[in-house]
Amino acid sequence: MQDHEFIWLSVGFIGQALFSMRFLVQWLQSERARRSIIPDAFWYFSIAGGATLLVYAIHRQDPVFIVGQGMGLFIYLRNLHLIIRERRGASPGKA
Repeated sequence: MQDHEFIWLSVGFIGQALFSMRFLVQWLQSERARRSIIPDAFWYFSIAGGATLLVYAIHRQDPVFIVGQGMGLFIYLRNLHLIIRERRGASPGKA
């Protein structure tokens, strides 16, 4: 395996690991709270993993993977934006 192939394969696995961490974080927080919750870390891992996987998908020139990760990133960023706006006390019509 050539060095650049190994690097890109590593990027793909790192992205997948980051993306998978969101489920571990969500599960542990839910177990701790004894109810289903989605902590902020879930969205941060979603963004980090999704962005890394998007870069990998672009490198691989995989349009299905690119569209899927691109759409996911939009949703993750929007959810995080809504959480931050809510904490700042902005009303829904003021963003």
